[in-house]
Amino acid sequence: MPRSEEAEWWANAVYAAIQEIPHGKVTSYGHIALLLGEPQRPRQVGVCLKSLPDAESGAHFNSSTVPWQRVINSKGMISHRGPGSAERQAEALREEGVEVTRDSMGEIYVDFSQYGWFPKLLPSEDEENNGDLFVQDT
Repeated sequence: MPRSEEAEWWANAVYAAIQEIPHGKVTSYGHIALLLGEPQRPRQVGVCLKSLPDAESGAHFNSSTVPWQRVINSKGMISHRGPGSAERQAEALREEGVEVTRDSMGEIYVDFSQYGWFPKLLPSEDEENNGDLFVQDT
């Protein structure tokens, strides 16, 4: 089923925002929602990433142009979306130099204090401060 115009706008805004996350950094679904002015919509950020087209699709935003691996949950944990998905995301982050750890329950985490990216504004919106204003935690 095709997306409504609003859903298409939202997905494109999510993908564009995620493209601004620097290499080797991670942020949360909630922080992307906050940056887009919709702090109550972190799950919808996840839905957009779940439906991100494959690189072969030819879509402008796809799994090779949107660094999907850089978005994790607010606890710093990589969410499971299907068999092997958390490990694929962890491997993509490792390739960027991000250290991932596994707890005793097998959950995979990233240390936000070292790798977190939480600007108050998207760098593209914050030309005056060049993206240097950051919030503590989201």
